[in-house]
Amino acid sequence: MSVPAPRAPEQAAAPASDAGLTLLVIEGDPAGPLSMPDITEMSGAEGKPVRIRTARNLTEAERLLTDDVHCILLDLADAGAASGAAGGPDELDTLRRVLQLAPHHAVLALTAEADTDRAAEAVRVGAQDYLSRDELDGRVLSRAIRYAVERKRADLAQRQLTESRLRAQENARLERGLLPTPLLAGSGLRFAARYRPGRSRALLGGDFYDMVRTPDGTVHAMIGDVSGHGPDEAALGVELRIAWRALTFAGLCGDELLATLQEVLEHERADDETFATLCAVDISADGRRAGLSLAGHPAPLLVRPGAAPYLLPQEDGGPALGLLRRARWPRRQVELGGLWSLLMYTDGLIEGRVGAGTRRLGQEGMVELIGRRLAEGLRGQELLDAAVAEVQELNGGELTDDLAVLLLDRGGRAPAEGERPHWPAGRAAVPPVRA
Repeated sequence: MSVPAPRAPEQAAAPASDAGLTLLVIEGDPAGPLSMPDITEMSGAEGKPVRIRTARNLTEAERLLTDDVHCILLDLADAGAASGAAGGPDELDTLRRVLQLAPHHAVLALTAEADTDRAAEAVRVGAQDYLSRDELDGRVLSRAIRYAVERKRADLAQRQLTESRLRAQENARLERGLLPTPLLAGSGLRFAARYRPGRSRALLGGDFYDMVRTPDGTVHAMIGDVSGHGPDEAALGVELRIAWRALTFAGLCGDELLATLQEVLEHERADDETFATLCAVDISADGRRAGLSLAGHPAPLLVRPGAAPYLLPQEDGGPALGLLRRARWPRRQVELGGLWSLLMYTDGLIEGRVGAGTRRLGQEGMVELIGRRLAEGLRGQELLDAAVAEVQELNGGELTDDLAVLLLDRGGRAPAEGERPHWPAGRAAVPPVRA
């Protein structure tokens, strides 16, 4: 589910450059222009002259406010006239308009010598600093300009950092709420998961997964993929996951459960072209057998110690949800054995490119990749992280499709330090897979 990122604040122009600083002076005194001293930028061994532009009103100031302007000096004594409004508004109102006009520029307020209260109020409104007219000598003004520019840059950087932290916290809360919390207590199974949306700045894609243990001791796990990419598909994936969990706890399984999920999809999808693939397994309480139901989804990968990893049968699976009315999804019984690992995944893991051409990794390439990583001694989350990293490397960069990988493990003791579990390397035979 996409969360738009706020536009990053533009950085104030860097004060230290070969071209030096540029100051925009806004005044509106009909008696004549403000007398400005010669200003030299105080940086390095040789100072650079500060370029000065003068605007008689806000309309002219907007025209002169180009990217190379570093600082604005607003004469509050003439602010009413500079606004161009009949009757002349309050000077601070003009300052507020300047701040709206140039939110990413440093602003200095110029006040009368005795008007310290108005000067302090100008800083409270948003000016970086203030100067009185009797302080208008070149050295003081140069220092004030540089400090104002640096202070504005620091303010913008701090604001951007704060916004990034708040956005990260909000994304973390949303992710905790949208991604599932597996309910496997008492099952003796370990799990690991890896999830990444294909869209930039998205929390969720159209892929979804879940795992629960029902009161009879059966462990149910599923993984699925909604067609398309976008917030509507991500929302539909969340709805299907929640519906699957509720229906599973209600006692539905296999064909009955998938048929009901298809009804949910048909009612919730944005158009009739949207469909979803799904792989569901229900593992017996003793952990040795499982029922497998496929709805247009790639079959899981089974790993046993001492044997090459292989894909579970793909035959007899049903169509993707939402494609055919009154479809059926046979449930195949699978023998898992005593110790095993079961890898469930979406097509984002196998449809990445291999090299610069059009060749895809495919299921056979994935089986070989996982077998090689297992032979290196990787298990659990380390195995998933390494596999996803290699798939991205083979693809030549980030994957464009959503990706979800789920690993359920019924293993013995963890290997001792320096000991590698006995996982054979090499290619594994892959049963025929329907397109």
